[in-house]
Amino acid sequence: MNGRDEVVAAPAGPPQPLEWKFSQVFGERTAGEEVQEVDIISAIEFDKSGDHLATGDRGGRVVLFERTDTKDPRGSRRDMERMDYSISRHPEFRYKTEFQSHEPEFDYLKSLEIEEKINKIKWCQTSNGALFLLSTNDKTIKFWKVQEKKVKKVSDMNVDPKAMGNGSIASSSNSSSSKSYLANGVSPDGPYNYLSKDFSFPPGGIPSLRLPSVVTSHETSLVARCRRVYAHAHDYHINSISNNSDGETFISADDLRINLWNLDISNQSFNIVDVKPTNMEDLTEVITSAEFHPTHCNTLAYSSSKGSIRLVDLRQSALCDSHAKLFEEQEAPGSRSFFTEIIASISDIKFGKDGRYILSRDYMTLKLWDINMDSGPVSTFQVHEYLRPKLCDLYENDSIFDKFECCLSGDGLRVSTGSYSNLFRVFGCVPGSTEATTLEASKNPMRRQVPTPSRPSRSLGNSLTRVVRRESAGVDANGNSFDFTTKLLHLAWHPTENSIACAAANSLYMYYA
Repeated sequence: MNGRDEVVAAPAGPPQPLEWKFSQVFGERTAGEEVQEVDIISAIEFDKSGDHLATGDRGGRVVLFERTDTKDPRGSRRDMERMDYSISRHPEFRYKTEFQSHEPEFDYLKSLEIEEKINKIKWCQTSNGALFLLSTNDKTIKFWKVQEKKVKKVSDMNVDPKAMGNGSIASSSNSSSSKSYLANGVSPDGPYNYLSKDFSFPPGGIPSLRLPSVVTSHETSLVARCRRVYAHAHDYHINSISNNSDGETFISADDLRINLWNLDISNQSFNIVDVKPTNMEDLTEVITSAEFHPTHCNTLAYSSSKGSIRLVDLRQSALCDSHAKLFEEQEAPGSRSFFTEIIASISDIKFGKDGRYILSRDYMTLKLWDINMDSGPVSTFQVHEYLRPKLCDLYENDSIFDKFECCLSGDGLRVSTGSYSNLFRVFGCVPGSTEATTLEASKNPMRRQVPTPSRPSRSLGNSLTRVVRRESAGVDANGNSFDFTTKLLHLAWHPTENSIACAAANSLYMYYA
């Protein structure tokens, strides 16, 4: 204050940690219920508006959910804004429809079974009230249109019941023939007798012709139609698809190649990245994930099994063998072990909403990268550091190869990823934030919480010895036993609100804060 009632605002600190609450669950299992393999969810994706959510499962099905809380029966949004109190509301969804996207196939040339499991789903731009999305399994991408269509019904027949009699019309008394005719004019003697030369209409014609009257009812049904199939372009399993901001093209990536497609052309694609060596024995790394920049249609990023991220500019050349930027973290001296390369493999990358940051997930950590700074990540978050002493066991049961996804909040303030025992973590990524929440995919997400505030560190440093000393076998950081068979691999953050959807086996859990 300096006599003119001016207030100097204090510098804003990091936001307070969010308190997460259970919202909804779809497909909840009862105690002891066995989960069918085909029902396990394998992909989750919100559309850009956040009003629709899609999930894919190992049975090749895509299930769509739509938001219901945005249409408030109590009045318009403007009326609500005029009120002098706020109504707390969180996203609520309901089941919309489902369809069979992929079927199991067999590649006879390679004697290879192609399973129907949905690997990725991506929403496309809506048009004329219809929803469009891409779904892919290991080999084939499909472009789907989901639209409400009015149901056409047969309202009535223009038949006079009195004229029908017992269902047949006798020939006129003036006719010399005693042949009888059905109500539709066909002779009952045979199905094709009306084609014979001796067929004749009764004198005076047929008094009542059976013609259905079809009308369009007010009822609507959702119809999913496959508009295009993009096939035969990948020799290896597709791990990523990503829409371009131009609304016309998308990429698909497998272990060694990235292809560029036009949504309208299904029989041709352009190979833009190819890391396949001339001699396969020289292969040292594979592509693990790829994504287009959210606003720059010429920029995309892809990650590798060596823990690096490459930024590619499509304007440089038709085949982008050389990258515009390379993001990787240097190994600490003396830290290399048998598991170093395995746990360094990046399983998922996501651009932030504004395209400035890239979030990557490897086996042990989340890393946040600034695309203007390729010297190293700006933040590293330890997801389940307590598993480091168990890497040998994780290798033997193949859990070390699990591919966890990651996501960023729409405002860019937080990041999230999954772990074992159906747990997922939420971290604050603003400088100075100590938010590091552990939640469980259940109706009581906070029940695994104990007050152990710790700022995620930039390096493993000396924390490893402290973790090893404190924890016993089979126990996580909160003192709970962990289960490698229950893992939360797939989750998505609502694009505009603090709401997370995550998959625990065949159940879809939703939380809000």
